Amino acid sequence: MALAEAGARGRLLRWPRVLLFGDSITEYSFQENGWGTYLAERLVRKCDVVNRGISGYNTRWAKLILPRLIPESTSADSIVAVTIFFGANDSALKELNPKQHVPLEEYAMNLKSMVQYLKSVDITADRIILITPPPLQESAWEKACLAKGDKLNRSNATTGQYAQACVQVARECGTDVLDLWTLMQKNQDFSSYLSDGLHLSTKGNSFLAAQLWSHLESKLSALPSLLPYWRDVDHTNPEASLL
Repeated sequence: MALAEAGARGRLLRWPRVLLFGDSITEYSFQENGWGTYLAERLVRKCDVVNRGISGYNTRWAKLILPRLIPESTSADSIVAVTIFFGANDSALKELNPKQHVPLEEYAMNLKSMVQYLKSVDITADRIILITPPPLQESAWEKACLAKGDKLNRSNATTGQYAQACVQVARECGTDVLDLWTLMQKNQDFSSYLSDGLHLSTKGNSFLAAQLWSHLESKLSALPSLLPYWRDVDHTNPEASLL
């Protein structure tokens, strides 16, 4: 059978998608032992896990590009979950990092705007997970800043205010939320979760992956595997199994 004929006979295969939208902590999530890699492994043959992390971005910029990532023409049914993971840059101290800083109230409004946009394209609240920024280990991040010729430009207390705002937005919008800032600090030595005081270590990636999976498992574990297991393919008539 010609490939064109087989394609015409068979139904188009569409993998559902999980979209990870965030800053560098999301961008780096597909590195070895990254939290995005963990999700992709758990969901192989069920979903495509799509990394749309953009290093250095804040919610002011993110809300502008979200409609370009998920346009109105997108089939909402194809997107089974979206994570929105910003705040590490928004919470930078204005006087020391004005380019990335976003005021707290605007940060909350930007998150709401993104959730409202997703709802407007029929991605329902139960498919949206907000993730707060992780805690900041100030002494380690100060070393990273000094190595670049900068001063310490973030504080854990300020980051916590943004985390609380993220939790409040999720409550108001009816979405799920993963309060990473609070959960990680249940371990008094939370520095082990961070590679440089800001970004996640291997342990931090594992922690986030496990916490996020506990939110996603009920939503996604029932999704069927796409295409039959190879032993179940009728080798004498593969078209019957595969088209």
